[in-house]
Amino acid sequence: MTNPLSRISLKNPWHLLATGFGSGLSPIIPGTMGTLAAVPVYLLLAQTPLMVYLLLVLISCVVGIKICQVTSDDMGVHDHGSIVWDEFAGFWITMLVVPVLGVPVFDWKWLLAGFVLFRFFDMVKPWPIGWLDKRVHGGLGIMLDDIVAGVMAGVSLYLVGVYLGWL
Repeated sequence: MTNPLSRISLKNPWHLLATGFGSGLSPIIPGTMGTLAAVPVYLLLAQTPLMVYLLLVLISCVVGIKICQVTSDDMGVHDHGSIVWDEFAGFWITMLVVPVLGVPVFDWKWLLAGFVLFRFFDMVKPWPIGWLDKRVHGGLGIMLDDIVAGVMAGVSLYLVGVYLGWL
């Protein structure tokens, strides 16, 4: 059987984006590496006006369905671990809390807590994330569970901020 990774090329823009600019090709914890690669992009996004941030995240989610579908089809595998665009979008959703609350973008505790919370929800997949992951397929399925994980992590990040007195 052919290795699915042999079917992708970083010269292909769909594959480049789907693999998080190559971060998803890490041989260890590619989802975490993809989320880590999303951090610098978040730091840029969070400095834009809130409506621009929201619009760009929405576009990343909608276009992400196509990005993930094309790459998954090309690889011949549904939701291969190297496809991490969904982690990018999910992390950006989690971190929407920061500009909404007016917290300084570079406040490390919010960034670290958001990262950990998103990775938790993405890996553990509590309901409804796990349910969606098993039942919704294609590019939409690849994106949807991480979008929901991002929302749940964002709500949790807000609650952490409130209960730890960060606000």
